[in-house]
This record gives sequence, C-alpha cells and structure tokens, in this order.
Amino acid sequence: MPENVNLVPVTSYLNWDEYFMLQAMMASFKSKDPNTKVGCVFVDDNNHQLSMGYNGQISGIDESKIPWGNIKTVPLDQQKYAYVVHSEANAILHAKAPLGNSRCYVTLFPCHECAKMLATVKIKEIVFLSDKYNGTVENSIAKKIFEMSDIKYRELKIRPDLISDMATYFQFMT
Repeated sequence: MPENVNLVPVTSYLNWDEYFMLQAMMASFKSKDPNTKVGCVFVDDNNHQLSMGYNGQISGIDESKIPWGNIKTVPLDQQKYAYVVHSEANAILHAKAPLGNSRCYVTLFPCHECAKMLATVKIKEIVFLSDKYNGTVENSIAKKIFEMSDIKYRELKIRPDLISDMATYFQFMT
C-alpha cells in the first residue's frame, strides 16, 4: 500500500470573508425587526470570532410593550428607533474580549452612531454586505468617522453560486 494513501488535497468552499458574513447573516435572523434585520460578527487577526450581535430591543424589557413600527411622522416614543439597539452596539456590549484591531462583518453599513462606537473601540476594518443608505447625511458622517479613525471599509459581494448552493443544501437537509 502506498505510504501517502490518505493524503488528499483539501480546500474550503468558503473564504474567510464569506464565512464570517454568513455568520453575520445568520445573526440577523434573530432580529424581530419586521423591516430591517441586521447582524454582525467581530473577528480577530487569527480569524477567531470575538463577538456577534443583531438589532433588537433592550435586553430584559417586555418587547410586546414596545413599538416595532418605523413611521417617522408619529412621536419618537411610538417608533422603534427609540428602543432598538443596533447589531454593532449589541456585539460591543456583549464582547468578552477587547475588540481593538478586529474586523467587523456586518450585513448593513453602520450608521453614524455605531460608527462612533466602532471607532472608539478601535476596530481596524468594516466588511459590509449592503450600503442601503449610501449618500445620506448619516452615511456620509459614518464614512467620515471611519476615514478620520483610519478604519478601512469595503463591500463584500456574495457569490451567486454560494447562495444557490446554500438553498440547495437547506432543501436537501429539510
């Protein structure tokens, strides 16, 4: 029998960016927000997950008493925006280790409020899936904060074959 019979070349179907963005996407599924579900994952230089989060209501409160609507013409206390904690903030709040010099994989480009937090904890890079609010004042402020803080940001395009392969996999598994 040949000595190297079990030495088979192996590769991963996913690169690290895809792997962590899929984790962020899975985290977003925990959100109860009927309009915008956002998830994020923080990762260190060794590709180890440090923390994750999703947009949701304040921990420990009765969510049935809080509005989930997004109609901005009603008073703020009747809008979800007064109560929802963003995915990045949740991940920062629940991190068990320092997030400095980490990468943040997030399904939606961070708002300017989250940008302030991300810059404060000194992350090094944002990898995002969607920049839905590109061109708004808030989006421009977030990008300015990242540029002034020397935080890189880049969009990740998910391969169409990855999405179709996942759909096939889930159909097969269920």
